[in-house]
Amino acid sequence: MARMTGRRLLSAAPVLLVVTLGVFAVAALSPFDPVKAYAGTAGLTASQDSLDQLRANLGADQPLLARWWDWLTSALTGDLGTSAVMRQPVADVIGERVGWSALLAACAFALAVAAGTGLGVLAARRPGGPLDRAVSSLAYTLEAAPAFWLGLLAIWFFSVRLGVLPSGGLTDAGSDAVTFGQVASHLVLPALVLGVSQLPWFFLYVRQGVADALDEDPVRGARARGLAERRVLLGHGLRSGMLPMLTLIGSRVPELITGALLVETVFSWPGIAAATVQAATSVDFPLLAALTVLATAAVLAGNLLSDLLYGLADPRVGFDG
Repeated sequence: MARMTGRRLLSAAPVLLVVTLGVFAVAALSPFDPVKAYAGTAGLTASQDSLDQLRANLGADQPLLARWWDWLTSALTGDLGTSAVMRQPVADVIGERVGWSALLAACAFALAVAAGTGLGVLAARRPGGPLDRAVSSLAYTLEAAPAFWLGLLAIWFFSVRLGVLPSGGLTDAGSDAVTFGQVASHLVLPALVLGVSQLPWFFLYVRQGVADALDEDPVRGARARGLAERRVLLGHGLRSGMLPMLTLIGSRVPELITGALLVETVFSWPGIAAATVQAATSVDFPLLAALTVLATAAVLAGNLLSDLLYGLADPRVGFDG
């Protein structure tokens, strides 16, 4: 396990380097002017000399590779630079928001895995039965439903029509304190929407895996020996059927990040969504690069986690092979 983890970490370094260089390259080709975005409305009346001076102060007049190398060498020492659009250090921008994004993603991911696994096992007991057909049809429908559409639908139903849950934000309007109760109530809808948007894949993988496992000879033998159906289902079918789902964890991380950005925007959740959008539209090089590295690192960590879980669940898989 340690050797595989070490190899993955070593291979992640060049990937992150290429990704950051790609961010600076794409930003350099963008039609947006970071200097005018930084100056705001004052840039509309500023003289060209003032804009050129501001461009030099921001380092936007340097060549692409020079800007990338300056950012990279500073980042390796812990200095991620200053966000031009946020007017504060990039580390502070991320530090203030990434915790809320992580909380939302973790709750949604736990909901998707738990509900998808439970429904998948129940549907696999009787393939083609009423429960299987109903949940499978709903899963295929949810696969095609955009996360932002589900969010708007949830706001209309739970907030506008029923009035039982807040429609957005982190705390109640006019509240100066961030309390556990307020955060929990405001977290319900965005976590539910994000979790439901990810649930279909886990359900379908578990349902198919468990159904296939229940048709294997070891399971037939367990039933022939008179073992209880619950023990057969959980002890044999679920363990074998969960293996394909473990590989799904890593591949769902990019979709989870994308969905989280959309859900955060719909529900005004104070995560990194707003910072990402502003960094992209304003061509904020330091913030764009840091957020991209963070997202890439999350994807690589998800892939590593899925491989480790698969190896722990199936002893036949070697970590150091």
